[in-house]
Amino acid sequence: MSDSKKNAPKRRFEEFSNANDWEQRKLGEVVDFLNGKAYKQQELLEFGKFRVLRVGNFNTNDRWYYSDLELDENKYANKGDLLYLWATNFGPEIWNEESVIYHYHIWKLQFLSNELDKQYLYTWLLTDKEKIKQTTNGTTMVHVTKGSIEQREFQYPTNKKEQQKIGMFFKQLDNTIALHQRKLEKIKALKTAYLSEMFPAEGESKPKRRFAGFTDAWEQRKVLEIAKETYGGGTPKTSVPEYWQGKIPWIQSSDLIIDSLFNVIPKKHITEVAIKNSAAKYIPSNSIAIVTRVGVGKIVFMPFEYATSQDFLSLSNLQVDYNFGVYSIYTMLRRELNNIQGTSIKGITKSDLLEKNLIKPTSMNEQQKIGTFFKQLDDTIALHQRKLQKLQNIKKAYLNEMFI
Repeated sequence: MSDSKKNAPKRRFEEFSNANDWEQRKLGEVVDFLNGKAYKQQELLEFGKFRVLRVGNFNTNDRWYYSDLELDENKYANKGDLLYLWATNFGPEIWNEESVIYHYHIWKLQFLSNELDKQYLYTWLLTDKEKIKQTTNGTTMVHVTKGSIEQREFQYPTNKKEQQKIGMFFKQLDNTIALHQRKLEKIKALKTAYLSEMFPAEGESKPKRRFAGFTDAWEQRKVLEIAKETYGGGTPKTSVPEYWQGKIPWIQSSDLIIDSLFNVIPKKHITEVAIKNSAAKYIPSNSIAIVTRVGVGKIVFMPFEYATSQDFLSLSNLQVDYNFGVYSIYTMLRRELNNIQGTSIKGITKSDLLEKNLIKPTSMNEQQKIGTFFKQLDDTIALHQRKLQKLQNIKKAYLNEMFI
């Protein structure tokens, strides 16, 4: 690829570096935006001849159907059609499944000539996605009007081969991103399955799956029994800037990510004076920090010394393998939250948390094997997440440079 100084993007494929300037047109001059079918909710069925593509299942496998109706061909989206969701969320999609009836909140784009490549326009619409949100209307259902999108100006190479090469480049990049996304989801599902099999079910004393050589029943302990020390937290006065210019990592609930049990990155640091003048505590390394209030259910292993907000309970001087301990508490919290059946939990008292029951192997060796196994799984998940993020960043950079 090379850079260009003409009315063209910063980055072009080498063979088009001396090609003509790009042309500017309005979307309504090159495509028709065809309205989908407006239906009533009671018309939807669980089974039927025609699947319905609507706002709620635009990018999911959710299936709803119409009864056996005869509709105009333009009300169907067929494989390869370019669609655009214009209500609630925004964005294009090239439909790659069976024929469906598309809902009123979706447009099908009908090309008025063959001068424009479909994959190119799809990619350009992705670059325009954030900008078009600034032109939305409505409060109960935010939407883009057909008139406004038809008037949107866009640029494209007059050479269709350049369009096709750009479109194919991003399609291949999207395929690579999708591949890494599938790998990531597969490993996450594998971890969930192993957690359910390698920790005993409620009321059981042995897991379904174990490492070879271990047969003894696990023993029950309260959370307070697996740590010799516990710590609360506090927030130094934010009105004293000097408190927040130290080197002691201070974490709050928003620093933690659900289901991410390691590698927290503290955004704030406090001083020794801040600790002396607040409820914040200096907590030893190799502790487990558990959110008990806002964001209850979040948990992280802390390999370095730190302090927390009042939303945490920290377990220190652990009497179990560090890695096993964090996965054991994580598994217990997931079960507790799942048993709530959708009720919103604002928090759990520290005393209640310390009284919760855990179950652990009597053998430290078995604890270590389990902890190491899941830590390696999480390291693999983190590796794939970094790869995926890198690819998404690359795509974003190329979108900025390869379009005007």
